[in-house]
Amino acid sequence: MDGASRIRCRLRRCDLGAVPEARRALRELLRHWGRPDRSEVAELLASELVTNALVHTDRDAVLTATVGPRALRVEVRDLVSRWPRPRAVDAGDSTSGRGLLLVQSLADAWGVRAHAVGKSVWFELDAGPA
Repeated sequence: MDGASRIRCRLRRCDLGAVPEARRALRELLRHWGRPDRSEVAELLASELVTNALVHTDRDAVLTATVGPRALRVEVRDLVSRWPRPRAVDAGDSTSGRGLLLVQSLADAWGVRAHAVGKSVWFELDAGPA
């Protein structure tokens, strides 16, 4: 893929239906990326960031994904300044607490960036050789 391609999706607060919609938009963006192995990881990690933003902030958020010649960058911006923290997983809770741990484990880079209002949580996946 030459140059950069980008998507931007508005995520309405408390609308967990936005998670599969964001995955579909990202899948379409990545269709020509040439890295199907990384595309599945990208969808999983984007789902985690979107879910975290919608569940833990109770506000709208925006997903932006950019495919460049060297990497994919996915960013979810919300309007809450409280930073996310990876947390220890409770063995009795099989459905929550793993999102940021997955991002830490599978992304080539990730982080949190402060804004005047709110923050962005982002990850990158290197394009690398297929």
